[in-house]
Amino acid sequence: MVTKIDHIGIAVKSLDEAMALYIGILKMELEGIETVESQGVRVAFLSAGNTRIELLEALYSSSPISKFIEKRGEGIHHIALGVTDIGERIREVKEKGITMINNTAKPGAHGAQVAFIHPKSTGGVLYEFCEKPEHEEDHQ
Repeated sequence: MVTKIDHIGIAVKSLDEAMALYIGILKMELEGIETVESQGVRVAFLSAGNTRIELLEALYSSSPISKFIEKRGEGIHHIALGVTDIGERIREVKEKGITMINNTAKPGAHGAQVAFIHPKSTGGVLYEFCEKPEHEEDHQ
């Protein structure tokens, strides 16, 4: 079950430069920065009222974010859907013909389990299933 839009991921070349806009000008609050090795990114989460903005900076040139920026430039990368029982959600959508990029959940930021749906199955939009640990959900 989808419980909410957890966050909107935005690919950026530089977290420091992007945060000047998001924090300095747009006045969003920085929640934290972390490295997510499994995704090849350094991320900054910013509070945007009832959701979050996740800025994604590539750790290396072969990371998916680096490739995304090379092809499309900086900008919206994905929409993360908060889900319960991510394994079951993956199974259900695959049964309905949806192509997953990740057939099993992987570690994401804040201890979440994540899996991406291929945009060719969703009208060109990259969606991420995101299941947070219970203690993380309590704080949102």
